[in-house]
Amino acid sequence: MSEPAVPPTREPASPQAHEPPGSEPEESAFGKLVVLMITAFIDMLGMLMILPLLPFYAKELGGGGLVVGLLVSAFSLAQLISAPLWGRFSDKHGRRPALMVGLAASAIAYVVFAYADSLWLLFLSRIVQGAGGGTVSVIQAYVADATKPEDRAKSLGWLSAATNAGVAIGPAIGSAVSVWGPHTPGLIAAALCVLNVIFASRYLTEVRKPRAASVEGELPVKRKSSREAVWRVVSHPDEPASRLVLIYAIAIGAFQGITSILALFLAYRFGVTEKTIGFFFMYIGALSVIVRALFLGKVVDHFGEAKLSRYGILFLAAGLIGMALSHNYIALVFAVGLLPLGTAFTFPCVTAMLSRVVSSTERGLYMGVQQTYGGITRIAFPVIFGAAFDSMLGKPSPFFISAVLVLATLLLGRDMELYAPRVKRSG
Repeated sequence: MSEPAVPPTREPASPQAHEPPGSEPEESAFGKLVVLMITAFIDMLGMLMILPLLPFYAKELGGGGLVVGLLVSAFSLAQLISAPLWGRFSDKHGRRPALMVGLAASAIAYVVFAYADSLWLLFLSRIVQGAGGGTVSVIQAYVADATKPEDRAKSLGWLSAATNAGVAIGPAIGSAVSVWGPHTPGLIAAALCVLNVIFASRYLTEVRKPRAASVEGELPVKRKSSREAVWRVVSHPDEPASRLVLIYAIAIGAFQGITSILALFLAYRFGVTEKTIGFFFMYIGALSVIVRALFLGKVVDHFGEAKLSRYGILFLAAGLIGMALSHNYIALVFAVGLLPLGTAFTFPCVTAMLSRVVSSTERGLYMGVQQTYGGITRIAFPVIFGAAFDSMLGKPSPFFISAVLVLATLLLGRDMELYAPRVKRSG
C-alpha cells in the first residue's frame, strides 16, 4: 500500500508545508506567469477557432447529432486518460518538456482537422487534440511551482482569465477566416500552436528539477503511479486531496453539463436563437475575465481559499436555481451573472489548495488526477442533464439537479482550513 498523500491527522498543516526551500523572486514568478498566460491564451484561442465549426464539418461528412456528441466525448475521453500521464511525466522530466510535447500534439491535430475528408479523420483529430489537451494539468502545476502559496489562487485566476479571453475571441476568428476556405481555420490554429511552441521554448524556463529529491523537512514518500493516484481518490475519500479533487470534479461537471443544454433551455423559455445565443456566452465570458483578473486576488487575501471556495459554491448554486426560476430577462441576467462569480471563486481556490496539501514531488500528478475526474463528469453530466431535459421532469430540472450536486460539495469542503490554512501575505 502506498503512503497517504498527507499525514492522516487533523492537525493544522504549516502554511509552508511541501514547499521547496527558498522562494523564487517575485518579479521572476510574475514573468513566468505572464508567459504562461500568453501560452494558455494562444492555446485556447486555437482550440475555440475550430470547435464551433466541428458540427458543420461532421454534417458535411454525413454525421448527425450523435456523431457530433461522440466527437465531443472523444476529446474529453482522450484528455481524461492523458491528464494524469502528463502530470506524472512532468513530475519526472519537468514541466517545460511536457508542455512542449502537448502543444506539438495539438498542432498535429489541427492539421488533421484541416484536411479531414472522412469522419474517422475527424475522430482522429479530436483524440490527438484531447491527448495534447492533458497539459492543462501541467500548466496548473507550473503555476503552483512558480508562485508563493499565498499567491496561487490569484495566479490561477489570472491564468483562467487568459483562457476565458481565448474562449470569447476564438469562435469569432474561426468564423471569420472560414470564408477563405474549409482548410483555413485548422491551418491557422496549427500555425498558432507552432508559434506557441516557439514562444514558450524561448521565454518559458523550467521551474523545478526533473526527478527532484524530497526537499528538506519533507518526509520521503513513495512515488505513486497514475493509476494508484486515481484509485486513491475513491479508496480514501476522506483525505484532503481526494476531497478537493471530488469538489472540483462535481462542480465543474455540473457547470459544464448545464452549459451543454443552456441554448435549448433559453430557446424554450425565452425564444433565443443561434443568432443571439452568442451574447449570453460573451456575457458570461466577459464577467469571468473581469472577476478573475481584477477581484479574485483581493477577495482571496480577505477571506482565504477555503472560505472563498465555499462562497463560490453558494454563488454557483444560487445562479443555477435562479436561472431555473427566471421568467424575464432582468432575472435571467442577474442569475447568469452569478455563474462566473461562482466558478471564479471555486475552481482557482480548490486547485490552489490541492497544490498545497500534496507533496511538491506529486503536484503535477494530482493536477492530472483532478483533470481526470473532471473529465469523467464532463462526459457523464451532459448526457444526464440532456436526458432530464427531455424527460417528464421538466425543462428546468437539470438546473435543480446541478444545484443539488454543487451544494453537496460543501460537505466535502468542511474544515478544509485545517489542511490548507489561510496563508498571510508577508511584507
